[in-house]
Amino acid sequence: MKTDLPMRLALRIEGNKWNAYVCKSDTMDGAIWIGSIAIKLVEDCPRRKNAFIELMTDAIGDVLKELYGKKPIWKEQAAPEHERTKE
Repeated sequence: MKTDLPMRLALRIEGNKWNAYVCKSDTMDGAIWIGSIAIKLVEDCPRRKNAFIELMTDAIGDVLKELYGKKPIWKEQAAPEHERTKE
């Protein structure tokens, strides 16, 4: 999920987990893992999936506000093909 700031939240399915990373807006290089949830808990439950997304965006939003002086405006965007995890 891109923001109007130079950072973004990247959500990736990796193995049996859905991992959340904060990274630069144009690369996963140097990405910092901030949380994960078992994919089994969210794959068939939109309510839990949305709750995880909301928790991650809210948490990283607070950090970005401290760094840049404003909370990000989140814009959902599909990951570029080269960044997608292979299953």
